[in-house]
Amino acid sequence: MKTIGVIGSGTMGNGIAHVCARAGYRVILFDVSREALERGVETISKNLDREVAKNKISMSDKSAAFSRILPGAQIESLKEADFIIEAIVENIDAKLKVLKAIDQIANSSVVLASNTSSISITRMASGTQRPDRVIGMHFMNPVPVMALVEVVRGHATSSDTCQKTIELVQSLGKTPVEVNDYPGFVSNRVLMPMINEAVFCVMEGVGSPEAVDSIMKLGMNHPIGPLALADLIGLDVCLSILEVLQSGLGDPKYRPCPLLRRMVDAGQLGRKSGQGFYKY
Repeated sequence: MKTIGVIGSGTMGNGIAHVCARAGYRVILFDVSREALERGVETISKNLDREVAKNKISMSDKSAAFSRILPGAQIESLKEADFIIEAIVENIDAKLKVLKAIDQIANSSVVLASNTSSISITRMASGTQRPDRVIGMHFMNPVPVMALVEVVRGHATSSDTCQKTIELVQSLGKTPVEVNDYPGFVSNRVLMPMINEAVFCVMEGVGSPEAVDSIMKLGMNHPIGPLALADLIGLDVCLSILEVLQSGLGDPKYRPCPLLRRMVDAGQLGRKSGQGFYKY
């Protein structure tokens, strides 16, 4: 395996491209938007510079890694990839559309992985001609920093596909943890109810965002409070995941807090919009 295709150049996509290039892989970074692609490549360069400043890598390491990233605005560029990771918007219709398109051009042996944080791998796989070669590869944000990759096995995912994915994750210097395909997997099934309850605490006047986060950091030894974390993830993403949990599991305990929904409606999405529970 020499060439990794990454679809989507946003926060997760450029982070995945970054770690793949740093690990020595040639990376084809694809995005339908040339502007988004340019921003993604610029972000990778800045993040590599940050690693140089922290003495994690040398300038020559940065130059070598950056030279391995090949941006492309044509989907056909992914034909050369040996393994493809989808990291676009968290929307089932959008993901199915792109996976179907990739399925038509990629070699039949190529694994199609999705960085989805909650959407069914089984459902996405059913839209392709290779359901045994579709798998979840859920990186954590920020990708260059976080060690975990949740490897999600769909109903038809083969053992060979799972093993190839685990080996790739390990080669990136990350830790793979295999789970099965249920709404939210493990990470978000546990995390999102906590974030949602923290939002309810604010809505009901139990405590301010600062109070809720301070209690969880100082009392529970969390490195970041749940509301600051929600801002980092994106409140729209949190809402989307909670909706997947509620519809997929049919349990009212996953009902999104009305305040969360109202903030998303107002465009207060967290760090990426400059305003969430905190100002940025």
